[in-house]
Amino acid sequence: MIFPDEYKHVGVTKSLCPGAEEPIYFLTEYLIAERENPQTGSSEYAVYYVRKGGEGLLRRVEALELIAAGEEVVKYDRELNIKDRTLLIETAAKLCIGRVNTVIFTGADRHVTLVHDPDPSSILEIEILDVAPPDPSWLSLVVRRLEASGIFGDLQVRFTEKVIDLRRFEGKNTVFPCSASGLEGKCLDSDVLTENGHLLVGCEISKTLFEMRFPELEYSFVNICPFHSEIVVPSKPFITRCCRSENSGLVNISGFEGAVVHWGASEYQVVQAVRSLVNRHMRLSEGLSQSD
Repeated sequence: MIFPDEYKHVGVTKSLCPGAEEPIYFLTEYLIAERENPQTGSSEYAVYYVRKGGEGLLRRVEALELIAAGEEVVKYDRELNIKDRTLLIETAAKLCIGRVNTVIFTGADRHVTLVHDPDPSSILEIEILDVAPPDPSWLSLVVRRLEASGIFGDLQVRFTEKVIDLRRFEGKNTVFPCSASGLEGKCLDSDVLTENGHLLVGCEISKTLFEMRFPELEYSFVNICPFHSEIVVPSKPFITRCCRSENSGLVNISGFEGAVVHWGASEYQVVQAVRSLVNRHMRLSEGLSQSD
């Protein structure tokens, strides 16, 4: 796949012989040549990789290597957020049918970029691992809101959700950690327990509090902490949350790399966690490639 890191590396010309005489801007690595087809009256495109020489803002073209041309290239007919790499890869993959292997995209600022031989497998899928209620889960709500803002656009990521619905455990003998959850049952922060046989649904902190408050009672326990749970388990690279701030950071759970944020994390901290996870994935991928 060819997908320039920045659209500033893509130049556009209407010259029939691009680069033959004219110098080229020093940042240009790819050149899109546009010309009108005399038979159809519509635009046709050729995409080149540029080899340059010299110094300064304008440099001489030493060679143009053709990447795609003619029926191999299409221009997307709407403006898109060309800083959203995942969006452009997925859109290009849908358009690359038959002979088409290259798609040109235009942004709202009229700058352009291109994707050649789009590879959707290059998109890192990150699992949002959380519990509900509330609906949507807190972490899902934050990540989706941040995603819509475009803040992850350069990371080439896609988010999926694995949210465990704790309503399956509701019942008169079930104890949840906090009454703010709205779950039907008893709550560790507001109810007094006097009988054996309750089911505690929580984490190690909940378990410790239960035993401190009701040391004489016998109970069963469902652990929902992602570090120890049998039901809140990742199935791919993930982001999750934990009530213990010391657990925040990059982790490996069940063989999957992930990022943990505190239950009270800010949006900024969630962004930092996702970026750290992506950087770790890239380092690991590069290490595997070098070892091969």
